Amino acid sequence: MNAVTHFTEAAALASSQVFAAPARAQFATAYPEKPHILAHSLTHHPLLELEALASLAEQIPLASVEYNRGDLPIGVEGKPGPTGLSISETIRRVAEANSWAVLKNIEQAPAYADLLHGLLDEIRPEIEAATGAMLTPQGFIFISSPHAVTPYHFDPEHNILLQIRGRKVMTQFPAGDTRFVPDEAHEAYHSGGPRELSWDDAMLPHGREFALGPGDALFVPVMAPHFVKNGPEPSVSLSITWRSEWSYRESDARIMNAILRERGFAPRAPGRWPQQNYARAYAFRLLRKLGLTG
Repeated sequence: MNAVTHFTEAAALASSQVFAAPARAQFATAYPEKPHILAHSLTHHPLLELEALASLAEQIPLASVEYNRGDLPIGVEGKPGPTGLSISETIRRVAEANSWAVLKNIEQAPAYADLLHGLLDEIRPEIEAATGAMLTPQGFIFISSPHAVTPYHFDPEHNILLQIRGRKVMTQFPAGDTRFVPDEAHEAYHSGGPRELSWDDAMLPHGREFALGPGDALFVPVMAPHFVKNGPEPSVSLSITWRSEWSYRESDARIMNAILRERGFAPRAPGRWPQQNYARAYAFRLLRKLGLTG
């Protein structure tokens, strides 16, 4: 495919709706706290073909690329080891590379920024009606070998994961439930620690499985712990994410709790939506402004 054809097809796809009216209505009903699957029409976008993704991986900074072995347990301690392949080789050979890779902040590349913002603009009215201004839009692309595992973790963003090709199952657990993530783990993460979480097989029956194939998209609430198992084919998924002032206040309240815990207190966990966590969030922001947090 030559560059002109590639651009023309991408532009044509960008001009059409990826989330149809029923999907947007479903999203509006569930956002921001109920995980659910909705339909999308992005499965044949040329920017999401493997060769285009290998090229993207070579353009963005090394710090925006993460890739490692795919044959991982659900729970890991620290970052897994490398595979010995470069990121572009990993993507081009994903069918046999036994790898899991993510390209972070794809909005650094102009064509991918247009793709991300176009998708988010489709659902902006539903987002902003519930949680206010859409903040910090970011995109991530996951490329996984057959049967690869993304270990148990959580993320601070509102997130819709669009399955482009291949199949996978995400097992998701309720956000904010200390049976699955203790408050101390939240506090450590928001204070700069890892997002990987401790796993216990006894938690598995409490997880909810979401099976995803091409054309399926899954909404993942802020800080909902989850792990992902890929199916028997290579997988490509696009994650479109954003923050809200509510999510930032929860994050800042968690950091304030970490400070309090270090001083011998046992602080109560921040509330989930629609609680706003003003007091501790703004207390932390004041400490940060005064240079008293580190």
